[in-house]
Amino acid sequence: MKTLRSLLLLLLALFFSSLLFAQETEQQGQMDARSAEKIEGLEEPLYNPFVERYVLDELKNLRQELADQRATMIKTVTDRELSVADRSMTYAVDTITYFFYVIAAVSALLVILGWNSMREVKDKVEQLARQEVARISETFEERLRHIEDELHQKSENIRATQHQLSITNEIHSLWLKATQETQPENKIAIYDQILAIKPDDTEALTYKADEALVLGETSWARSLCNRALAIDPDNGHAYYQRACAYAEVGALDEALGDLNRAIEISPAFRDNAADDSSFEKLRNNPKFIKLISEGV
Repeated sequence: MKTLRSLLLLLLALFFSSLLFAQETEQQGQMDARSAEKIEGLEEPLYNPFVERYVLDELKNLRQELADQRATMIKTVTDRELSVADRSMTYAVDTITYFFYVIAAVSALLVILGWNSMREVKDKVEQLARQEVARISETFEERLRHIEDELHQKSENIRATQHQLSITNEIHSLWLKATQETQPENKIAIYDQILAIKPDDTEALTYKADEALVLGETSWARSLCNRALAIDPDNGHAYYQRACAYAEVGALDEALGDLNRAIEISPAFRDNAADDSSFEKLRNNPKFIKLISEGV
């Protein structure tokens, strides 16, 4: 009777458990259906992208990735050097141990054969042991000095790379800022900031010369182009800007010569010259017409 009663109680418990599980499953399905209806009823996205924020986040992620990469590289180099040091120490200990075993065996043989007294054998063993330990110590110290020099050099390279990356990021942000400015004076101020960081930036010099031409400062523009050409004699943009400056002051031969050189370096300047107002005085010049029409 007790067994039958226990079996009935067990069956009742299983029955009620299955009823509760079925009820919970039905409620969960109703909730999922309501959620799906709400999602399908959306008529517009839940958020709008912000391009500038996205760019800043990407730059932040890039800097974080570079910092993580630097930390990983330092950890990897340190682990490898520690592994080398550990192997060297193990090699030294094993060498000394085997050396003492050999000396002990040889000493025992010499004592047995009567070739040397125990004192002489002991003195000889101590002398040889000191010499071997000194040799191994010098070798180990030399390896450690070599490892320290390599670590120092790698640390210097990492710091130099990090500094260069910081300068590049700063210059890039200044270029982005310059593209957003509309006043020539403000653009020139930004180009001056770039040149303060990187004095040999020929691109900043030529774009500064372009803004100087907008302000009517032709002499200043020529000076900036001369500086750029002194750094990079094959800078087509510098030749083009200097040709514009010469054309605006009436130095037509010089303007044609620089324009010809700019087109030789980059034929794209031919189309720019055709629409550039700086060459207004050369519109009817046969040489100018030939230059801008050769690519047609």
